[in-house]
Amino acid sequence: MGSAALEILGLVLCLVGWVGLILACGLPMWQVTAFLDHNIVTAQTTWKGLWMSCVVQSTGHMQCKVYDSVLALSPEVQAARALTVGAVLLALVALFVTLAGAQCTTCVAPGPAKARVALTGGALYALCGLLALVPLCWFANIVVREFYDPTVPMSQKYELGAALYIGWAASALLMCGGGLVCCGAWVCTGRPDFSFPVKYSASRRPTATGDYDKKNYV
Repeated sequence: MGSAALEILGLVLCLVGWVGLILACGLPMWQVTAFLDHNIVTAQTTWKGLWMSCVVQSTGHMQCKVYDSVLALSPEVQAARALTVGAVLLALVALFVTLAGAQCTTCVAPGPAKARVALTGGALYALCGLLALVPLCWFANIVVREFYDPTVPMSQKYELGAALYIGWAASALLMCGGGLVCCGAWVCTGRPDFSFPVKYSASRRPTATGDYDKKNYV
């Protein structure tokens, strides 16, 4: 029962991390305008993401524009798009694999083969977390490097956006959840008879007197 609880907990963490990764991929806040001038009052704030850039006015009005050409984007944005979308799709595959091998499902017969399927699903989730870290860390490194570069004008300096922090948290959840799924499946690898404890009982039949049979069926 403990291994089944580990698998369920790991799957929940992976699902939360998957949603967070989708959110980080879609949000336009990978880069946020850095205010380094002495003037505190700013007229607008610029956000840049993988798919669009937004300008937020001081009045609260926001305008977003989707990038026109993929080929005109910088190499880091193109790579971040491919890796992030690939991680999201791989997490979807990992979900089906994990559900097929989970002890609480009957897609695969209980035994070492079922445990290996769940182990594969957990490993895929951990791989998703590592794959998502690559564009996040690469993008953050570029933002920090340009921030401290004296040759970059003040108006073109950016800070780390909220989408990067959401992506890092999602990657951590995917790796932790995948590790828990692997731990729960590893316990059952050498236990052919180790399965989710579910008991079935036969329905009671009425007797000739109208009462139900008191005999228990397991």
